[in-house]
Amino acid sequence: MKDTNQKTFDVAVVGEVNADLIIKGNVVPVFGQVEQIVDIAYLVMGSSAVIFACGCAQLGLRTKFVGKVGDDLFGRFMIDSMQDRGVDTSGTVIDAEIGTGLSVILASGGDRAILTYPGCIPELSFEDIDFSIIRKCRHLHLSSYFLLDKLRPNISKLFEKAKGLGLSVSLDTNYDPAEKWDNSVNKALRFVDVFLPNETEAKAIAGEDNIHKAINSLSQKVDTVAVKLGAQGAAGKAGNQPEFFQNTAVVQVEDTVGAGDSFDAGFVYGYLHEWPLVQTLKFAVACGSISTLKPGGTAGQATAEEAQKFIEKHLTERN
Repeated sequence: MKDTNQKTFDVAVVGEVNADLIIKGNVVPVFGQVEQIVDIAYLVMGSSAVIFACGCAQLGLRTKFVGKVGDDLFGRFMIDSMQDRGVDTSGTVIDAEIGTGLSVILASGGDRAILTYPGCIPELSFEDIDFSIIRKCRHLHLSSYFLLDKLRPNISKLFEKAKGLGLSVSLDTNYDPAEKWDNSVNKALRFVDVFLPNETEAKAIAGEDNIHKAINSLSQKVDTVAVKLGAQGAAGKAGNQPEFFQNTAVVQVEDTVGAGDSFDAGFVYGYLHEWPLVQTLKFAVACGSISTLKPGGTAGQATAEEAQKFIEKHLTERN
């Protein structure tokens, strides 16, 4: 039994920070100093780790964020926005030497182009992490494994130290832009309790071309595996239990930005409440589905009550 007497927070989130500037309309640029008028532009919170943290806070989990931003407008926007959503940002480092990550998203019809300035994202290091903050939490979650260049060689060390402080650990690697699928992930998985990839990531990391084989392989390394299957729902396996599938509901999707991160937040919520896999997977699918009803990663995130109502109205289960 873990000692939770000093655990004043539920979740510590370690990961990347970037703002998203979304521009819609006639967004194909014309060089030669041509000025174009677009339909709409808005600045929102981006990054897998931040969307996950906000999802946890929306569900009622006491959440701390550990990351790095620049001493600039976008950094202040991200910190202020997280705080507005109930996320404690006292573990976030402000680096005056480099800017905050920013993605400019040019959206046209059902397609989009993304221009990303990484900024501080690859600069977060093991030395930036304040373990006096980590030890106050029950659970550690890390997102965007392949983007955290300076931290990545020490992620196994981070997880091992967190486990020693009595935390459980979850990981969502997200996609590897280099498509190398660094084998160090398998070393990190030794200290992971909950692994939360999507189908593509699960197959790549397991080295399997079949999702059921991938889940079975990954479950030999991690006690609980939950794989996001997009519009099909999700599949999961815990311990020696059989693989379980949860379908999703047919909803009017505004966009799918951050749906996987909201799924992760819902899954960790159920995990920390010690729910069985069937109940946890269903709750996570509800959180991911609800997030697609509004644009952006955080605007449509569910409360626990909203997720339960969605389940009662929409979700069925099948093995």
